Amino acid sequence: MRTRAFLALPVMLLAVAVTPLAAAAWDPGVAALQVGLHTRGLYAGPIDGITGPATQKAIRKLQAHARIAVDGVVGPKTRRALGHFARHRLGQRPLHIGNAGWDVASLQFQLAEHGFPSGSFDGIFGPHIDAAVRRFQEYAGLKTDGVAGPATLKALGKPPAAIPLPLAWPLTVHVIGDRFGPRGERWHAGIDLPAPLGTPVYSARAGEVVWAGWRGDYGFLVTVAHGHGERSMYAHLSRMDVRVGVWIGAGVRVGLIGATGDATGPHLHFEVRVHGAAVDPLRALPSL
Repeated sequence: MRTRAFLALPVMLLAVAVTPLAAAAWDPGVAALQVGLHTRGLYAGPIDGITGPATQKAIRKLQAHARIAVDGVVGPKTRRALGHFARHRLGQRPLHIGNAGWDVASLQFQLAEHGFPSGSFDGIFGPHIDAAVRRFQEYAGLKTDGVAGPATLKALGKPPAAIPLPLAWPLTVHVIGDRFGPRGERWHAGIDLPAPLGTPVYSARAGEVVWAGWRGDYGFLVTVAHGHGERSMYAHLSRMDVRVGVWIGAGVRVGLIGATGDATGPHLHFEVRVHGAAVDPLRALPSL
């Protein structure tokens, strides 16, 4: 039988105004291009799917090396200059373990956009991508065979998951660090909220604690299930103040800010998942 804790502590909201990043700015094709340029040593910036100055500079370097028109436009000749990597566009072949190239890199980025990141964007279909494809297929109600064929790609063409329930800020927020989305050569599946060591962290909504313990790179992690397939996750804690099976109200303290796991300093990594898909928390948090 579940125990219940409904005492909610007040959460002061002292943050600056924040809005979610526009996902429309991310282009999987541009991300694939950046991966190809990176593999040739021409691009050292983030794999973010945005054609910024660094990407343009790398394209022109590639064109100059290939002795073709240096115009910054990725046409057929520029794609050929990338060699075997750019041979296949996404959708020209079913993708599975062992494949590599432009289409695989594009698939990686689309999976991440839909909440199923698979590690570094490298254009190589390995075990991590296989696992991400299978998780996405299960989420989309498809056959979980690990093959990214027409049905899987069609499902990836639909909008990412939305958060069905509103959430409250999990702590007094002054600064938002890394946001949901591309970060370096990977995808950041939540938002980082820097705060002093020991700052209280509160539940964003009522629900059942389904995890409270150590979890790899997350360090000490508390996960709360809110219904509708929605879960909120509170990572890198220095201390956990709840236990598995306890039903808590919104605003109950779940732990204290720390830097456990893969963290370079004290902060809260706040992550929200809907039926297993990571979703930008800022889309469910009130504007401040």
